[in-house]
Amino acid sequence: MRTAVDRVVAALLTRRASLAVAESLTGGQLSATLVTVPGVSAVLRGAVVAYATDVKADLLGVDRNLLAVGGPVHPDVARQMARGAARRLGADHAVATTGVAGPGAAAGRPAGTVFVAACGPGTDRVRGLRLSGTRAGVRDAATAAALALLAGVLDDER
Repeated sequence: MRTAVDRVVAALLTRRASLAVAESLTGGQLSATLVTVPGVSAVLRGAVVAYATDVKADLLGVDRNLLAVGGPVHPDVARQMARGAARRLGADHAVATTGVAGPGAAAGRPAGTVFVAACGPGTDRVRGLRLSGTRAGVRDAATAAALALLAGVLDDER
């Protein structure tokens, strides 16, 4: 059985489509997971680790008012991060993560609050998660959820 990361890369290769990544709470882990798959260089355009709120706005084009009012841990922030990464890196598809890995609360959100987003031509999806466990466990689960969401977007495009 193929893992979500293998399915994502295979689907992108088949379509000759490209991928961009925008990460906050996963801090590069999602990109690192993608590059474990041989052949990913044919589809992965690049990644932005936008840990700071101003970087989300400056590099990815996330609306500053949304960040000021809703904070960086918000479903629309995840959506805008994904769309911004696709635009900025010239990709057909993108995936993004934002949230609070813990151990404590941040930005008014409890630890384990996560939003992942995936987008492709004419579609985008966001999924909110309430995760428990260690900081590493939350980051692992967020990475897996982002890949699963992107795999779903790619499956629906077929």
